[in-house]
Amino acid sequence: MKIFILLRTAITALRVNLLRSFLTMLGIIIGVSAVIIMVAMGAGAQQKVDEQIKSLGGNVFFVTGSFRSSGGARSSSVVKINEDDANLIEKQVPGVEAAAPYLSANGQVVYGNLNWSTEIVGIDNRYFLVRDWAMNNGREFTIQEINSGAKVAIIGERVGKELFGASDPIGQTIRVKNFNVTVIGVLSEKGQDARGEDQDDVIFLPIKTVRNKITGIDSTNPKSVRFIQVSAYDGEDMDYIEEEMALLLRQRMRIPVNGDDLFRIRNVSEMIATRAETMQVFNTLLAWVASVSLVVGGIGIMNIMLVSVTERTREIGLRMAVGAKPADILRQFLIESIVLCGLGGTIGVLIAYAFVYLGNNYGIGAGGVINTDVVLLSIGFSALIGIFFGYYPALKASRLEPIDALRYE
Repeated sequence: MKIFILLRTAITALRVNLLRSFLTMLGIIIGVSAVIIMVAMGAGAQQKVDEQIKSLGGNVFFVTGSFRSSGGARSSSVVKINEDDANLIEKQVPGVEAAAPYLSANGQVVYGNLNWSTEIVGIDNRYFLVRDWAMNNGREFTIQEINSGAKVAIIGERVGKELFGASDPIGQTIRVKNFNVTVIGVLSEKGQDARGEDQDDVIFLPIKTVRNKITGIDSTNPKSVRFIQVSAYDGEDMDYIEEEMALLLRQRMRIPVNGDDLFRIRNVSEMIATRAETMQVFNTLLAWVASVSLVVGGIGIMNIMLVSVTERTREIGLRMAVGAKPADILRQFLIESIVLCGLGGTIGVLIAYAFVYLGNNYGIGAGGVINTDVVLLSIGFSALIGIFFGYYPALKASRLEPIDALRYE
C-alpha cells in the first residue's frame, strides 16, 4: 500500500509545477518518439523490399545489351540482345526456370471516348511465369497468336480501371497506336515496383505484334529485344547461374578472353536488398542519434530533481521529523523521477504511433511498421533512465539531516 501512497505523492508533486514537469519530459518524449519512428521506418522499408521482390517473381535476373568499346573508348551504339539469346539461356543454363524477352514502347490506348497513356509491352507467355503474375480474368496468349503476331492484348489492372471502369473488358476492342486489338485478359494487381512506378499501368501484346506494328524491325538484328528477364528455380545458386549465363553470352557474341562484356546481368533481388540494407544502416544511425536525446533528457531530469530537492528541503525535514526513514525519502524522489520518465516515454510512444499512422494512411509524417517489442523496450529504457539519473538526487535528499532540513530557508 505504501508504494501507491508514494506514487500518488509523486504525481501530486509533479502537478504542482506542471509546465516545468512537461519541459523536463521533453527530452524523453523526443528521444522515445524518434527512436520508435526510425526503427519503424527501417521495418517498413524491409517489408516494402520483401513485397517488391515478391512482385518480381522471386529469383530474377535482368539481361540487357551494353555499350560497345572501341580502342578503349565507349561507343554510343548498344549491342542488342535478342529472342534467340533468351531461348538458349532457358535451354542451356542449369537452374533457369524461364527466360522471357521484353520489347516496349509508350503510347495512347483508346476505348470509345476514353484514352490513356501507358506502356505497351511485347512479350510471350514466359513473362507471366517469370513474374509470377496471375490472370484475374481472361486468358494468356495462344502459341498461334504469339507466332502470327495477332492483334490481341492482356491489360494491367490500372489500364482496365481507366478505360472500362467496372465493366468487363474481355472481348472488347481498343485502339493501340494506329491499330485495333481485342482484350483477352486482365492481370491481377501487382502494385508499385522498386522505383515507385505502377506495374499495373501496362498493356501486353505478342512480341511480334509490337515489333511489326510499333517499334519496327531492326535490319541488323531482326529479333532484338529491350531486355530478357530470367527466373531461377527456388534454392538454386544465383551466382552460379549468373556465371553460366555470362559464359553462354560471351560465347554467342564471340567476345575474346580479355574483352569487355557486351551485355549486363543484374540480380534485381540483390540490388533491392542492398538498397534496403543501406537504408537500414542509415535509419539505425539516426535511431542512435535520436537515443542521445534520451540521455540529454535524463540529464535534464537529474538537474530538475536536484532543484526539487533544494526547494523541498523543509518538506523533507518535516517528513523525517514525523517518522519518515531515509529509505522512504529515497523511494519518494526515485518514484518521482521514474514517473516523470515513464510518462514522457508513454507520450513519446503515442506521438510515434500518430506519425506512423498518418504516414501510412495519409502520407503525412513518417510511414513504417511499429514493433511492439521496440515500444515496450523504449518505455522500459525511459524508466531505467529515470532510475539512473534520479538516484543521485534521491540519495542526496535521503541523507539530509532532519534538524538542518527544518532550519533551511
